[in-house]
Amino acid sequence: MSQALYRKWRPARFDDVIGQEHVTRTLKNSVAAGRLGHAYLFCGPRGTGKTTSARLLAKAVNCLHEDVAERPCNECTICQSIRDGRFLDLIEIDAASNTGVDDIRDLRDKINFSPSEGRFKVYIIDEVHMLSTAAFNALLKTLEEPPPHVKFVLATTEEHKVPVTIKSRCQQFNFRLLNLAEISERLTWLADKEGFTIEPEALRMIARQGAGSLRDAESLLDQLVVGKDDVITAERTQMVLGTASNEAVVQLTNAWLSRDGAGGLALIHEALASGTDARQFCRQMVAYLRDLLLLQAAGDTLPLEATPEQRDEMLAQAQRAPRQGLIEAIKKFNEAALVGAGSWQPQLPLEMAFIELLPDTAVPIPTAAPAKPKVEQAAPAQPAVQQKIVVEEETAVSSTPPPEKPKAKTKAKEADEAEPTPSPASDKKAVKEAATPLTVKEVQGVWAQLVTQSGDKIKNLPALLSMGKPLATEGRTLIIGFDYPLFKDKFDNLAGAAPLVSDVLTELLGQDAAVRAVVTSEYTVPVQPADFRALADELGGTVSEDS
Repeated sequence: MSQALYRKWRPARFDDVIGQEHVTRTLKNSVAAGRLGHAYLFCGPRGTGKTTSARLLAKAVNCLHEDVAERPCNECTICQSIRDGRFLDLIEIDAASNTGVDDIRDLRDKINFSPSEGRFKVYIIDEVHMLSTAAFNALLKTLEEPPPHVKFVLATTEEHKVPVTIKSRCQQFNFRLLNLAEISERLTWLADKEGFTIEPEALRMIARQGAGSLRDAESLLDQLVVGKDDVITAERTQMVLGTASNEAVVQLTNAWLSRDGAGGLALIHEALASGTDARQFCRQMVAYLRDLLLLQAAGDTLPLEATPEQRDEMLAQAQRAPRQGLIEAIKKFNEAALVGAGSWQPQLPLEMAFIELLPDTAVPIPTAAPAKPKVEQAAPAQPAVQQKIVVEEETAVSSTPPPEKPKAKTKAKEADEAEPTPSPASDKKAVKEAATPLTVKEVQGVWAQLVTQSGDKIKNLPALLSMGKPLATEGRTLIIGFDYPLFKDKFDNLAGAAPLVSDVLTELLGQDAAVRAVVTSEYTVPVQPADFRALADELGGTVSEDS
């Protein structure tokens, strides 16, 4: 029967444990000197070697090898029975399942029996912080003065939950997270043993995804392996792990530094469409921005897991990014990474983290303010109207022009002939008078154009408008609905946003229009009489005006 890689290749000697030399060296020397404690407390994150070290200690104290410095030897019957799980004097207790005081009382009743095979009975209590208060109290006396043939090893991932009275009776060892180099070295060794190949980029992805836990990294590697002589590529690793490419992380950082909201959101959507997990993308952004912050603080001397080209690009970004902005970006993406995955819009925390980093004000535009295009169109027509009025007054005063001034008559005649031709200002006035109420369907037909054209003046506006939708109309006013108050407030506070959208909508529809932003859940959509009549016709009924 096949075994998981982390179980199949579990370290068999203290020297095989990776990254915990400060613990294994002490334990090995204690065994060699015969100065063993009666109780040990192993603390540290998951997957760092706590249970493995506890089993190695049980092997070492019961090993039959003549040279104590070589224990455990993995050759004697005791070592082999512990390896195969047949050693009766090694008792492993899961404190998460045996939390009550009755379980500890049962342990106390059996602890006085002598070992059946080895020199010592070793009790390994995993996740000891899960014990109840009564169970801890019942364990105190036994832990303080156990029988001489008993050794306790307590393991926990949450050391702060273990009572001080328990800690004071144990020798405490703190296990640390492994770095990328240590995890990569171990994974390469496993690949050689199993007979498959890992591409360097895939190896870095797996080691980084392990986040300091060797067991997590080995489990991910086990998930990617198809069979013997397999080649684990970066593309397959990225697809299985749901990670974004390094290029996507770099480009999103550039979009933030360039204040390119549309480009950044398009990059996020493209990455998510290709299978990237939103929370994993947030974690990658946190790790990358952290490196930029450390580069900015420590300079080029800081060691990084990056190629020379990547390092040069990171240095350039670190020089562009403001210190406080980097700190704020790390906080935002870290908060987004901690949001649960149960949301019906899992990409929303990532999008909001990016949008919140963009400036609230419009990007400075070198051209004139686009707030009043209507005045510019109407201005040329004004002199023509004034000229017409002056000509008519002259004609009225000189109804019988003297013969010596034929030019005045000609001028009045030309003005009368030109009178039927309406001016541009008169056209616009007629359009305004004939304007009909705005409809949502009408706006939906030009909504995509409106979103695109608004980005010509304010770069961040298309990304913000994409978070809203045409919700309703009130006369010639379009109501834009946003699902979250954050986006509604950003639209209202973005300088020039509402006037610009109004002008673009007016240009697209050919009639005056205004806009107003609301929160969708807080707005009641008005029902027009025409909608009632259409529904009545569809159902075969009539609309009564009686109250």
